[in-house]
Amino acid sequence: FSFRKLWAFTGPGFLMSIAYLDPGNIESDLQSGAVAGFKLLWVLLLATIIGLLLQRLAARLGVVTGLHLAEVCNRQYQKVPRIILWLMVELAIIGSDMQEVIGSAIAINLLSVGKVPLWGGVLITIADTFVFLFLDKYGLRKLEAFFGFLITIMALTFGYEYITVKPNQEKLLKGLFIPYCQNCGTTQLEQAVGIVGAVIMPHNMYLHSALVKSRQVNRANKREVREANKYFFIESCIALFVSFIINIFVVTVFAEAFFEKTNADVSNVCVNASSPHSSLFPNNNETLQVDIYKGGVVLGCYFGPAALYIWAIGILAAGQSSTMTGTYSGQFVMEGFLNLRWSRFARVLLTRSIAITPTLFVAIFQDVEHLTGMNDFLNVLMSLQLPFALIPVLTFTSLPSVMNDFANGLFWKAGGGLVILLICSINMYFVVTYVMSLNHMALYIGAAILSVIYLSFVAYLV
Repeated sequence: FSFRKLWAFTGPGFLMSIAYLDPGNIESDLQSGAVAGFKLLWVLLLATIIGLLLQRLAARLGVVTGLHLAEVCNRQYQKVPRIILWLMVELAIIGSDMQEVIGSAIAINLLSVGKVPLWGGVLITIADTFVFLFLDKYGLRKLEAFFGFLITIMALTFGYEYITVKPNQEKLLKGLFIPYCQNCGTTQLEQAVGIVGAVIMPHNMYLHSALVKSRQVNRANKREVREANKYFFIESCIALFVSFIINIFVVTVFAEAFFEKTNADVSNVCVNASSPHSSLFPNNNETLQVDIYKGGVVLGCYFGPAALYIWAIGILAAGQSSTMTGTYSGQFVMEGFLNLRWSRFARVLLTRSIAITPTLFVAIFQDVEHLTGMNDFLNVLMSLQLPFALIPVLTFTSLPSVMNDFANGLFWKAGGGLVILLICSINMYFVVTYVMSLNHMALYIGAAILSVIYLSFVAYLV
């Protein structure tokens, strides 16, 4: 083992880990803490471990073949399924990007004390495109360093909230290592499913398999390939451990401070603190409902304005970093599936425009306080896309014709198949629950028809 070699391979895993820290994840974390306290921390741990094992498969595919997942799909699938698969992955990227752009816009709104409207924040995040292109022009190492800086900001800001709130360490350890959920109901179960859906991102498999190609590996030399696989896996473990700790900060802060709080409790504290956002919380005995925006406001009411602004800086770092990795994913997916050889500027501009346009419409017609429903819809959308990344990555890493001597053994085939079946079942439950909550017969019929088409395509991929 060599630390120098580990340093040489360090970078792709940290860029990949940004997907575990995007605003959609942060919102899932804070809702988990507010709804179930410390009881669902073990679900977060389990989802992160499963995510790590799936990322390992994606990285191995890139290292062994010298091709990323979208390029392998292009070679292995017929034209029609390939186009459908590309559209599904693009949908996942757009859904993820919308969450990230909205998260950034909410952070800008909080930092400007409401002076910059949501749509203004969305327009400001367009600048991400140019920051990305500027950094990318100066080499991948500079870009990786920038993402490392943003992850550090998230660790410091959410760590500050953790130190300020001082969560109960005994409850934290119990929630982390003992799988239980005493007195949990449907709400907590839905939240547990939401954690899995938010943590494991479909487009991240495509991204990670492409990022590992940035390191020179002599693929004719099996020892070098084995060594690269080892160091990329160690780096992924470190990167996902850091992202897991940051997620723990958010869950435990809201579990300690806001679990079982009512709107009236928060309203009284906000009024006493002379918060300009007191009107957000009606003076009733309903359980407190939080999202990224309300979460920052509540922290400000309880722990002072500094807590609100530091929270907003953390969310801004999460949004900025994840929008840029989303742009990267879009670029690789379009290049791999469609074999397009556009200029980098044209590719990035197109992928950003596809995501920004619907987000801008949402921002114009929705106010900043009512975006939780939108976030739930986007989580459902991304949950539906998971099989279109997980099935191909397990299939191709199991084929000797693709991976040669590095094809998955029986353990990985069986284990990977069970994990994918579990994740897809969990996410289908999440989708069914969401559709049922809409309570409209026409939507039930539409969802049933789409489900048949969807499951037929998933069966084809299997």
